[in-house]
Amino acid sequence: MNQSMNIRIQSPSPSLLLLPAKSSSRCTCPCLRVQLENSSSSNLSKTSLISRVVGDDKIGVLLLNLGGPETLEDVQPFLFNLFADPDIIRLPRLFRFLQNPLAKFISVARAPKSKEGYASIGGGSPLRQITDAQAEELRKALSEKNVPAKVYVGMRYWHPFTEEAIEQIKRDSITKLVVLPLYPQFSISTSGSSLRLLESIFREDEYLVNMQHTVIPSWYQREGYIKAMADLIEKELTNFDRLEEVMIFFSAHGVPLAYVEEAGDPYKAEMEECVDLIMEELEKRRINNAYTLAYQSRVGPVEWLKPYTDETIIELGRKGVKSLLAVPISFVSEHIETLEEIDVEYKELALKSGIEKWGRVPALGCEPTFISDLADAVIESLPYVGAMAVSNLEARQSLVPLGSVEELLAAYDSQRRELPPPVTVWEWGWTKSAETWNGRAAMLAVLVLLVLEVTTGEGFLHQWGLLPLFR
Repeated sequence: MNQSMNIRIQSPSPSLLLLPAKSSSRCTCPCLRVQLENSSSSNLSKTSLISRVVGDDKIGVLLLNLGGPETLEDVQPFLFNLFADPDIIRLPRLFRFLQNPLAKFISVARAPKSKEGYASIGGGSPLRQITDAQAEELRKALSEKNVPAKVYVGMRYWHPFTEEAIEQIKRDSITKLVVLPLYPQFSISTSGSSLRLLESIFREDEYLVNMQHTVIPSWYQREGYIKAMADLIEKELTNFDRLEEVMIFFSAHGVPLAYVEEAGDPYKAEMEECVDLIMEELEKRRINNAYTLAYQSRVGPVEWLKPYTDETIIELGRKGVKSLLAVPISFVSEHIETLEEIDVEYKELALKSGIEKWGRVPALGCEPTFISDLADAVIESLPYVGAMAVSNLEARQSLVPLGSVEELLAAYDSQRRELPPPVTVWEWGWTKSAETWNGRAAMLAVLVLLVLEVTTGEGFLHQWGLLPLFR
């Protein structure tokens, strides 16, 4: 599809409209943008124009995020929900019946180590608390911009689940919905998975079929986001004695290489462009430090995006780098990958590798410039809610293919797999779902096979990269 055209593709089945994120200096609707520019001297006129777009509708904003265990008891069922997602562990068709038993086995095997990690950061993930705060600040920012809206939080793998948020949206009788994943860059395993879940929910619900909605799939290139990141980096650089000698180290969450090379995931391209944009902003401020990008959190025997964060840190130490400023580029909230993996593991590795001074840029959280820019993104999307999009907006385009969610998903997963319902409490014993996999005897055989694979570290599941031990 021509990415210079922003056109809604009608589909016979209900689908979500993908809206490419735009630079915050421009409104995404040309008609509204021109009117706003022509009325720049009158805030009253701007308010009137926005009111016309909002009308009498009840506006809702759905923030999508990963979710995280809030207590140590939540860790095991959270891990099961994560690994049961076919967008996280992508099994060949012949072995898809192993998805749930594999998820159960890995979650049991990984729970003790994962609990140790969560215990070290306070006994649970702060992600829900931070995301709830972001939602409230976004609601306030929208209100200040004369857009009354309710903001909801939908997590993919833990409470509040996306399904729970959708039920609240229906109870509140929302008539226009903007879906905003809290992932700056699009990836199959993050935004893609959440949107696929939404697609299945929307298709089955008459109220949602008739509700007008749009999606902002990625927003890494927005000026407000870029400036907010540059502000945080500039501030942290002042903590070093020799600012110009500091290596700026962007660390992004990795994904398996096959997602990019075989499934067409735009994550790597968007991440690289995002880093370039941030460095361009820093150069405008006369900050010309050396920088690099690496990918963290790789697990299992399969190849992930390179260069790897841990190997890059060691290599920088060998090259004589003495000051390193870590920038968690794919995270807008603090969670275990920042608080434990970066702050503890990578810092320790850096110091052992000869790096003497270490710093880390905090996640954006509720940073005012960031929140205000998200509010602008929502406002700019409103003309698209339930309306035909128009072409060539003369703004930086997202790398995500335009059109419907169904087209986006078809680009990497033409055979949609049924998504399992979330597990909230861990249950032992045989279940009805287990019996569907050729009965209890087959289930027992699968578990024996998995035990042998993990205890020996050998077998066809390891050789094919089907049994990664995820964080």
